[in-house]
Amino acid sequence: MTTTKIYIVYYSLYGHVETMAREIQRGANAVQDVEATLWQVPETLSNLILQKMKAPSKADDVPEIKPEQLSEADGFVFGFPSRFGVMAAQCKAFFEATHQLWEKQALAGKPAGIFWSTGFHGGGQELTALTAVTQLAHHGMIYVPIGYTFGSGMFEMNEVKGGSPYGAGTYAADGSREPTELELKQAFYQGKYVAEMAKKLKH
Repeated sequence: MTTTKIYIVYYSLYGHVETMAREIQRGANAVQDVEATLWQVPETLSNLILQKMKAPSKADDVPEIKPEQLSEADGFVFGFPSRFGVMAAQCKAFFEATHQLWEKQALAGKPAGIFWSTGFHGGGQELTALTAVTQLAHHGMIYVPIGYTFGSGMFEMNEVKGGSPYGAGTYAADGSREPTELELKQAFYQGKYVAEMAKKLKH
């Protein structure tokens, strides 16, 4: 059996998306014959601006990805913080640098999921995913939402929970809130779900 490669490609400023990404990777790697790797989108802000924003250092163990490397993967899960209801500019800049892949439609037919972080419930929990779908569509990628397949966790009303049928999500609030156990379970589930879909499509 050949290996199915899943790339979890993310941008994280304060760490919330990175935490989710690591759980998605764990979920994807739980599927037999799947190899899931983490990649960071290149930063566009200067070190001075990042210092002023009190942003922590980037993860040393996660390399930056170049646009052309996307063609090596069989499936993707893209993650980003929301900025005014859409993906962060760093991710938009990365997608805009994939012009050569778009020209060849090199990513067409490959499955891709989306996950995110917002400040609160009105910050783009669903809009961020919906607007990000345009990037996938122009490349011909197959968007893989999780629907309500996560089960009872989708209907949790006794605690604050990010995410939706469009994918896993978390709330950062003022930056101090960390992803909850339930949000991380949904992230793990999404990684597993997308990996299983990619494996089916490949074989």
